[in-house]
Amino acid sequence: MKWRFLEEKIFRAVMIIATSLTALILILIIGTVVVKGFKALKLEMIFRLPQGGYYFGREGGILNSIIGSLQLAGGATILAFFFSLPIVFYLNYFSKSKSIWPTLIRFSLDVLWGVPSIVYGAFGFLLMTWFGWTASLLLGIITLALLEIPIMSRAMDEVLKLVPPDLLEASFSLGATKFETAWKVVIRQALPGILTAILIAFGRAIGDAASVLLTAGYTDNITTSLFQPVASLPLAIFFQLGTPYPEVQQRAYAAAIILTLIILLISYLSRRITRRYAKHLVF
Repeated sequence: MKWRFLEEKIFRAVMIIATSLTALILILIIGTVVVKGFKALKLEMIFRLPQGGYYFGREGGILNSIIGSLQLAGGATILAFFFSLPIVFYLNYFSKSKSIWPTLIRFSLDVLWGVPSIVYGAFGFLLMTWFGWTASLLLGIITLALLEIPIMSRAMDEVLKLVPPDLLEASFSLGATKFETAWKVVIRQALPGILTAILIAFGRAIGDAASVLLTAGYTDNITTSLFQPVASLPLAIFFQLGTPYPEVQQRAYAAAIILTLIILLISYLSRRITRRYAKHLVF
Protein backbone atom coordinates (compact mmCIF):
# COMPACT_ATOMS: atom_id res chain seq x y z
CA MET A 1 0.00 0.00 0.00
CA LYS A 2 2.86 2.37 0.82
CA TRP A 3 4.43 1.76 -2.60
CA ARG A 4 1.13 2.40 -4.39
CA PHE A 5 0.67 5.63 -2.43
CA LEU A 6 4.24 6.70 -3.27
CA GLU A 7 3.73 5.77 -6.93
CA GLU A 8 0.64 7.96 -7.12
CA LYS A 9 2.53 10.89 -5.60
CA ILE A 10 5.41 10.49 -8.06
CA PHE A 11 3.15 10.48 -11.10
CA ARG A 12 1.17 13.41 -9.76
CA ALA A 13 4.41 15.37 -9.32
CA VAL A 14 5.47 14.45 -12.88
CA MET A 15 2.13 15.69 -14.25
CA ILE A 16 2.41 18.97 -12.31
CA ILE A 17 5.98 19.52 -13.51
CA ALA A 18 5.09 18.75 -17.15
CA THR A 19 2.07 21.07 -17.05
CA SER A 20 4.07 23.84 -15.39
CA LEU A 21 6.89 23.54 -17.93
CA THR A 22 4.42 23.73 -20.81
CA ALA A 23 2.82 26.86 -19.38
CA LEU A 24 6.26 28.36 -18.67
CA ILE A 25 7.44 27.75 -22.24
CA LEU A 26 4.30 29.41 -23.61
CA ILE A 27 4.80 32.42 -21.31
CA LEU A 28 8.47 32.69 -22.30
CA ILE A 29 7.72 32.58 -26.03
CA ILE A 30 4.90 35.12 -25.87
CA GLY A 31 6.78 37.27 -23.38
CA THR A 32 9.92 37.38 -25.53
CA VAL A 33 7.95 38.35 -28.63
CA VAL A 34 5.99 41.03 -26.76
CA VAL A 35 9.06 42.54 -25.07
CA LYS A 36 11.01 42.77 -28.33
CA GLY A 37 8.18 43.88 -30.56
CA PHE A 38 5.81 45.98 -28.45
CA LYS A 39 7.68 49.25 -29.09
CA ALA A 40 7.34 48.82 -32.84
CA LEU A 41 3.68 47.77 -32.71
CA LYS A 42 1.68 50.68 -34.13
CA LEU A 43 -1.64 51.08 -35.89
CA GLU A 44 0.10 52.11 -39.10
CA MET A 45 1.67 48.65 -39.26
CA ILE A 46 -1.78 47.09 -39.45
CA PHE A 47 -3.46 49.58 -41.78
CA ARG A 48 -0.68 50.59 -44.20
CA LEU A 49 1.14 48.87 -47.03
CA PRO A 50 4.96 48.74 -47.04
CA GLN A 51 6.49 51.77 -48.69
CA GLY A 52 9.69 51.87 -50.71
CA GLY A 53 12.56 50.78 -48.49
CA TYR A 54 10.28 49.42 -45.74
CA TYR A 55 12.67 46.53 -45.14
CA PHE A 56 15.51 49.04 -44.75
CA GLY A 57 13.80 50.90 -41.92
CA ARG A 58 11.52 53.30 -43.78
CA GLU A 59 7.82 53.88 -43.23
CA GLY A 60 4.93 51.57 -44.03
CA GLY A 61 3.10 48.58 -42.64
CA ILE A 62 2.23 44.93 -43.19
CA LEU A 63 -1.38 45.19 -44.30
CA ASN A 64 -0.49 43.20 -47.42
CA SER A 65 0.87 40.36 -45.29
CA ILE A 66 -2.14 40.27 -42.97
CA ILE A 67 -4.64 40.15 -45.83
CA GLY A 68 -2.44 37.73 -47.77
CA SER A 69 -2.25 35.33 -44.83
CA LEU A 70 -6.03 35.38 -44.48
CA GLN A 71 -6.41 34.78 -48.22
CA LEU A 72 -3.99 31.85 -48.19
CA ALA A 73 -5.26 30.19 -45.01
CA GLY A 74 -8.93 30.89 -45.77
CA GLY A 75 -8.76 29.55 -49.32
CA ALA A 76 -6.73 26.51 -48.26
CA THR A 77 -9.14 25.72 -45.41
CA ILE A 78 -12.18 25.86 -47.71
CA LEU A 79 -10.44 23.63 -50.27
CA ALA A 80 -9.24 21.19 -47.61
CA PHE A 81 -12.74 20.99 -46.11
CA PHE A 82 -14.31 19.90 -49.40
CA PHE A 83 -11.80 17.06 -49.60
CA SER A 84 -11.71 16.12 -45.91
CA LEU A 85 -15.45 15.78 -45.30
CA PRO A 86 -16.03 13.12 -48.02
CA ILE A 87 -12.93 11.26 -46.78
CA VAL A 88 -14.18 10.97 -43.21
CA PHE A 89 -17.71 10.08 -44.33
CA TYR A 90 -16.29 7.26 -46.42
CA LEU A 91 -14.10 6.03 -43.56
CA ASN A 92 -16.92 5.95 -41.02
CA TYR A 93 -20.14 5.23 -42.94
CA PHE A 94 -19.60 4.14 -46.52
CA SER A 95 -16.61 1.79 -46.40
CA LYS A 96 -17.14 -1.95 -46.00
CA SER A 97 -16.60 -3.26 -42.51
CA LYS A 98 -13.94 -5.81 -43.53
CA SER A 99 -12.23 -3.62 -46.11
CA ILE A 100 -8.56 -2.80 -45.67
CA TRP A 101 -8.97 0.63 -47.30
CA PRO A 102 -10.02 2.56 -44.16
CA THR A 103 -6.91 1.33 -42.33
CA LEU A 104 -4.65 2.26 -45.24
CA ILE A 105 -6.26 5.68 -45.62
CA ARG A 106 -5.93 6.47 -41.90
CA PHE A 107 -2.31 5.30 -41.96
CA SER A 108 -1.62 7.49 -45.00
CA LEU A 109 -3.22 10.51 -43.33
CA ASP A 110 -1.13 9.95 -40.20
CA VAL A 111 2.04 9.79 -42.28
CA LEU A 112 1.07 12.93 -44.23
CA TRP A 113 0.36 14.71 -40.95
CA GLY A 114 3.97 14.10 -39.90
CA VAL A 115 5.55 15.20 -43.18
CA PRO A 116 7.47 18.50 -42.69
CA SER A 117 5.81 21.48 -44.31
CA ILE A 118 8.91 22.24 -46.38
CA VAL A 119 8.28 18.94 -48.19
CA TYR A 120 4.83 20.20 -49.19
CA GLY A 121 6.50 23.39 -50.38
CA ALA A 122 9.00 21.40 -52.43
CA PHE A 123 6.16 19.37 -53.95
CA GLY A 124 4.28 22.57 -54.83
CA PHE A 125 7.46 23.97 -56.37
CA LEU A 126 7.81 20.78 -58.42
CA LEU A 127 4.25 21.21 -59.70
CA MET A 128 5.09 24.80 -60.54
CA THR A 129 8.09 23.79 -62.64
CA TRP A 130 6.27 20.90 -64.33
CA PHE A 131 3.34 23.01 -65.52
CA GLY A 132 5.28 26.21 -66.10
CA TRP A 133 3.35 28.13 -63.44
CA THR A 134 4.64 31.06 -61.42
CA ALA A 135 4.40 31.59 -57.69
CA SER A 136 0.86 32.72 -56.95
CA LEU A 137 -2.00 32.81 -54.49
CA LEU A 138 -3.59 29.78 -56.17
CA LEU A 139 -0.48 27.63 -55.88
CA GLY A 140 -0.03 28.70 -52.25
CA ILE A 141 -3.65 27.75 -51.50
CA ILE A 142 -3.19 24.33 -53.12
CA THR A 143 0.01 23.66 -51.17
CA LEU A 144 -1.50 24.73 -47.86
CA ALA A 145 -4.63 22.68 -48.58
CA LEU A 146 -2.45 19.59 -49.00
CA LEU A 147 -0.90 20.43 -45.63
CA GLU A 148 -4.32 20.85 -44.00
CA ILE A 149 -6.13 17.81 -45.39
CA PRO A 150 -4.51 15.19 -43.10
CA ILE A 151 -4.88 17.46 -40.06
CA MET A 152 -8.52 18.25 -40.73
CA SER A 153 -9.43 14.72 -41.83
CA ARG A 154 -7.96 12.94 -38.80
CA ALA A 155 -9.50 15.46 -36.40
CA MET A 156 -12.92 15.04 -38.03
CA ASP A 157 -12.47 11.27 -38.13
CA GLU A 158 -12.00 11.10 -34.36
CA VAL A 159 -15.04 13.33 -33.86
CA LEU A 160 -17.31 11.16 -36.03
CA LYS A 161 -16.26 8.07 -34.10
CA LEU A 162 -17.90 9.64 -31.03
CA VAL A 163 -21.34 9.93 -32.63
CA PRO A 164 -23.62 7.49 -30.73
CA PRO A 165 -24.58 4.44 -32.85
CA ASP A 166 -28.12 4.68 -31.48
CA LEU A 167 -28.64 7.91 -33.45
CA LEU A 168 -27.64 6.17 -36.67
CA GLU A 169 -29.89 3.20 -35.98
CA ALA A 170 -32.82 5.51 -35.20
CA SER A 171 -32.25 7.37 -38.46
CA PHE A 172 -32.03 4.16 -40.48
CA SER A 173 -35.17 2.80 -38.82
CA LEU A 174 -37.09 5.84 -40.09
CA GLY A 175 -36.06 5.01 -43.66
CA ALA A 176 -33.20 7.49 -44.07
CA THR A 177 -30.36 6.58 -46.42
CA LYS A 178 -26.70 6.62 -45.42
CA PHE A 179 -26.21 9.95 -47.15
CA GLU A 180 -29.24 11.52 -45.46
CA THR A 181 -28.11 10.19 -42.10
CA ALA A 182 -24.58 11.50 -42.59
CA TRP A 183 -25.74 14.90 -43.84
CA LYS A 184 -28.67 15.60 -41.51
CA VAL A 185 -27.84 13.63 -38.36
CA VAL A 186 -24.11 13.09 -38.12
CA ILE A 187 -23.04 16.60 -39.10
CA ARG A 188 -25.50 18.13 -36.63
CA GLN A 189 -24.22 15.90 -33.85
CA ALA A 190 -20.53 16.36 -34.71
CA LEU A 191 -20.73 20.06 -35.63
CA PRO A 192 -18.69 21.38 -32.65
CA GLY A 193 -15.87 18.95 -33.34
CA ILE A 194 -15.97 19.62 -37.09
CA LEU A 195 -15.76 23.38 -36.54
CA THR A 196 -12.90 22.87 -34.10
CA ALA A 197 -11.05 20.73 -36.67
CA ILE A 198 -11.53 23.45 -39.29
CA LEU A 199 -10.19 26.16 -36.98
CA ILE A 200 -7.21 24.01 -35.94
CA ALA A 201 -6.30 23.44 -39.59
CA PHE A 202 -6.77 27.16 -40.32
CA GLY A 203 -4.45 28.07 -37.45
CA ARG A 204 -1.85 25.63 -38.71
CA ALA A 205 -2.00 27.08 -42.21
CA ILE A 206 -1.88 30.76 -41.29
CA GLY A 207 1.30 30.28 -39.28
CA ASP A 208 3.22 28.18 -41.80
CA ALA A 209 6.08 29.70 -43.77
CA ALA A 210 7.96 26.78 -45.32
CA SER A 211 5.15 25.54 -47.57
CA VAL A 212 4.48 28.98 -49.10
CA LEU A 213 8.09 30.13 -49.32
CA LEU A 214 8.53 28.55 -52.77
CA THR A 215 4.95 28.58 -54.01
CA ALA A 216 3.16 31.81 -53.01
CA GLY A 217 5.93 34.28 -53.68
CA TYR A 218 5.80 37.72 -52.08
CA THR A 219 4.53 41.17 -52.97
CA ASP A 220 4.23 44.57 -51.31
CA ASN A 221 0.72 44.99 -52.72
CA ILE A 222 -2.64 43.45 -51.84
CA THR A 223 -3.26 40.50 -54.13
CA THR A 224 -6.47 40.73 -56.16
CA SER A 225 -6.02 37.69 -58.42
CA LEU A 226 -5.44 33.99 -57.83
CA PHE A 227 -2.56 34.13 -60.31
CA GLN A 228 -0.60 36.91 -58.60
CA PRO A 229 2.06 36.48 -55.89
CA VAL A 230 0.82 37.02 -52.36
CA ALA A 231 2.44 38.15 -49.12
CA SER A 232 2.08 36.35 -45.80
CA LEU A 233 2.84 37.17 -42.17
CA PRO A 234 5.30 34.29 -41.58
CA LEU A 235 7.37 35.34 -44.60
CA ALA A 236 7.18 39.01 -43.57
CA ILE A 237 8.60 38.03 -40.19
CA PHE A 238 11.28 35.90 -41.85
CA PHE A 239 12.39 38.65 -44.23
CA GLN A 240 12.45 41.35 -41.54
CA LEU A 241 14.46 39.23 -39.11
CA GLY A 242 17.01 38.66 -41.88
CA THR A 243 17.87 42.36 -42.18
CA PRO A 244 20.76 43.93 -40.23
CA TYR A 245 18.61 46.91 -39.11
CA PRO A 246 17.47 46.72 -35.43
CA GLU A 247 14.30 48.77 -36.07
CA VAL A 248 13.24 46.38 -38.85
CA GLN A 249 13.91 43.41 -36.58
CA GLN A 250 11.66 45.02 -33.98
CA ARG A 251 8.95 45.24 -36.63
CA ALA A 252 9.39 41.51 -37.23
CA TYR A 253 8.59 40.83 -33.58
CA ALA A 254 5.64 43.22 -33.80
CA ALA A 255 4.37 41.22 -36.79
CA ALA A 256 4.88 38.07 -34.73
CA ILE A 257 2.66 39.60 -32.02
CA ILE A 258 -0.09 40.16 -34.60
CA LEU A 259 0.22 36.60 -35.89
CA THR A 260 0.18 35.22 -32.34
CA LEU A 261 -2.95 37.23 -31.52
CA ILE A 262 -4.68 35.83 -34.61
CA ILE A 263 -3.82 32.25 -33.60
CA LEU A 264 -4.88 32.87 -29.98
CA LEU A 265 -8.17 34.27 -31.27
CA ILE A 266 -8.68 31.13 -33.35
CA SER A 267 -8.01 28.93 -30.30
CA TYR A 268 -10.46 30.98 -28.23
CA LEU A 269 -13.14 30.76 -30.93
CA SER A 270 -12.74 26.99 -31.20
CA ARG A 271 -13.30 26.61 -27.46
CA ARG A 272 -16.29 28.95 -27.46
CA ILE A 273 -17.90 27.15 -30.39
CA THR A 274 -17.36 23.77 -28.76
CA ARG A 275 -18.95 24.90 -25.51
CA ARG A 276 -21.85 26.60 -27.25
CA TYR A 277 -22.93 23.63 -29.35
CA ALA A 278 -21.92 20.82 -26.98
CA LYS A 279 -25.02 21.38 -24.82
CA HIS A 280 -27.21 20.31 -27.75
CA LEU A 281 -25.42 17.02 -28.32
CA VAL A 282 -26.62 13.54 -27.47
CA PHE A 283 -24.18 11.37 -25.54
